[in-house]
Amino acid sequence: MAADLPLYAYLNQEFLPLKSATLHVSDLAIQRGYGVFDFIKVEGKQPLFLQNYLDRFYSSAGELNLKVPCTKQELKATIFDLVQKNDLGTSGLKMILTGGYSENGFDPVVPNLLIQQQSLTLPGKEMVENGIKVITHEYVRELPEVKTINYTMGIRLQKTVKEKGAADVLYHTNGAVSEFPRCNFFIVKQDGTVATPSQNILRGITRKNVLSLAARKFKAVEEEITLEDVLQAKEAFLTSTTKRVVPIVKVDEAVIGEGKPGEVTLSLLQDLIEFEGSYIRDSNE
Repeated sequence: MAADLPLYAYLNQEFLPLKSATLHVSDLAIQRGYGVFDFIKVEGKQPLFLQNYLDRFYSSAGELNLKVPCTKQELKATIFDLVQKNDLGTSGLKMILTGGYSENGFDPVVPNLLIQQQSLTLPGKEMVENGIKVITHEYVRELPEVKTINYTMGIRLQKTVKEKGAADVLYHTNGAVSEFPRCNFFIVKQDGTVATPSQNILRGITRKNVLSLAARKFKAVEEEITLEDVLQAKEAFLTSTTKRVVPIVKVDEAVIGEGKPGEVTLSLLQDLIEFEGSYIRDSNE
C-alpha cells in the first residue's frame, strides 16, 4: 500500500477513514468495558482460517447476549472488502462488537460493529532462536471461554512483566495453569506428549491447529496441567494468532528442560508455517 494512502475501518455498515471511525462516549464498551472482539491474521489479501474466527466471534457475542447485526456470510464479504481497500501485506484485522449506546450506562442496546486493520510484525528470529521467559500470576479471567474486551489484569501486570525481564504472564489457580492474557500454553512432557490446559481458557484457533498438527506426530492431549508439571516439562511454548509458536525456556526463575528451544516446539512451528501456506494456496485456487 502506498504510504500516503489512509487506512479504512468499517463501522456500522459504512467504510470510513480510520481516524473517523469513532464511538460515542455512551457506548458500553467505554462505560463498562462490555463487548467482544476477535483478531484475524491476514497474509496478502487472505484472512487465515476466517471461518473459525467468525464462529468464535458469533459464539462470544451470544454469550454476552449481543446480536451481531449481519450474517456470517455478510460479515465475511465486508472483511474481504476492507482488506481490498487497505491493500496491506501481513496484517491483523480486529472485529469489535460493543454493548451499544446505552442511555443508562448499564443496559445493552443495539450493538456497534467496528472492524479495523493494521500492519503486523511477526516475532523476530531472535525470540524463536533463544526462547522467552514468562512469569506466573494467580488469576482466572471472567468468562474465560469468551473473547471479551476486558484485559484489565493482563494490562495491569505489564509493568511487573517488564520489571522481571519477562515476555508474558501465565495465569494459574489452585496449582493448575491456564493461559496467558493473549496466548495459549503448551508443554512437552518427558515422554514426548504434547499437552495443553483444558480448563479456564480461551480456545485459540492457533491452539486448535497446533493440537491437530501435533497429533500427526506425537501423542497430543488436553488436560489439567499443574505448575509442577510445567517445572518438570521437557519443553514449553505458547501459541497465538500473531506469534504462531514461541518457545518458553524459563518460567519465573525455573529453567525449562535444557533452557533452550526444543525440537518438538520448533518442529511444530515449522508445521504451522507450512499449514498456513497450504491454507493460503488452497484458498486462492
